Amino acid sequence: MIKKVLFVDDDPILCHIIQKKFTRYKHSFSVITAGDGLEAIEKLKENTISLVVTDLKMPKMDGLTLLAHLSEKYPDIQVIVQTGHGTPASKKIALERGAAGYIEKPLNAEDLGQKIITSLKKESEGGTLRAVTLEVFLQLIEMEQKTCTIRVVEKKSGKQGTIFFRDGDLLDARFSVHQGKSAAYEILSWGEVALSIQNDCAIKKKKIDGDLQAILIDAVRLRDEAGENEEPTQETKGAETDIEESDPKALPLEDIVRNKLKKVKGGSKYLADIYQDNSWNDLVTRASEVGKFFMAGTLKSCYIDRGEATDFILLPGKEITVISVDPKCSRDRFLRALNM
Repeated sequence: MIKKVLFVDDDPILCHIIQKKFTRYKHSFSVITAGDGLEAIEKLKENTISLVVTDLKMPKMDGLTLLAHLSEKYPDIQVIVQTGHGTPASKKIALERGAAGYIEKPLNAEDLGQKIITSLKKESEGGTLRAVTLEVFLQLIEMEQKTCTIRVVEKKSGKQGTIFFRDGDLLDARFSVHQGKSAAYEILSWGEVALSIQNDCAIKKKKIDGDLQAILIDAVRLRDEAGENEEPTQETKGAETDIEESDPKALPLEDIVRNKLKKVKGGSKYLADIYQDNSWNDLVTRASEVGKFFMAGTLKSCYIDRGEATDFILLPGKEITVISVDPKCSRDRFLRALNM
């Protein structure tokens, strides 16, 4: 995903030059410009920004005021301060207020470009995950008492949010202009997500009351209530009627699985096949060992996303039960239904 950098300066010629010169980095980031701090705040509301480069002296709202706003409302966004009237005192103030870098004019576009690339790499210094259940991953962060900033992207919509942990404690979350519990609930309502992990956290103060488990339970409840309020489509109604009729030749285990998935709205719409296949045994064994290492309990089910036309849910047992599903299914709801 191409990241967006917001360049803030009241010199329109400089803004134009920076945009033109930074086209060489088009595969890494794009540049949006603003003429002062107030315009920058509006651009932040309209775009998902990864990094801000701002001048200090500007009309309407100066760089230090913008930096303070970013530290409070967008603590996950890194800021590089640039100025033509720098002093040791102004540099000290900018860094103390959370700036990730400080450079003086006249700007060297190549040096600034490299600083931006280096700063953007910090967003994923702890790795990236593209096929993961968010709830399980957050519980592992809590168990391992990690300090990190987790950036979450919902694959279907492209929506992005950020979750902050310090020593395994959930401190805050941000989605667009929303922070705290409302942002956490929004992010946790997303289906298939990709994650990038930054190995530090700009937040010092806890802004979300309650522990992670309580937040996860509330988020699941709100998500389920929202799903129950959705009007079923004619296609879904037909699919749910079809699942009522059991195939007399079906294996008892298949009947059990189908009955459990009936509890998921439109469950049969995304169900492709159910069968036994012990060729998955090694993968299930390794997944069980990872679960034991993290003290996550006994493995009950395992969701496999290989980027193919169908995904797979594996159920451990004497024989591995394989449930072939459409990737568009609500994987979290499927897994909860099967594990009940």
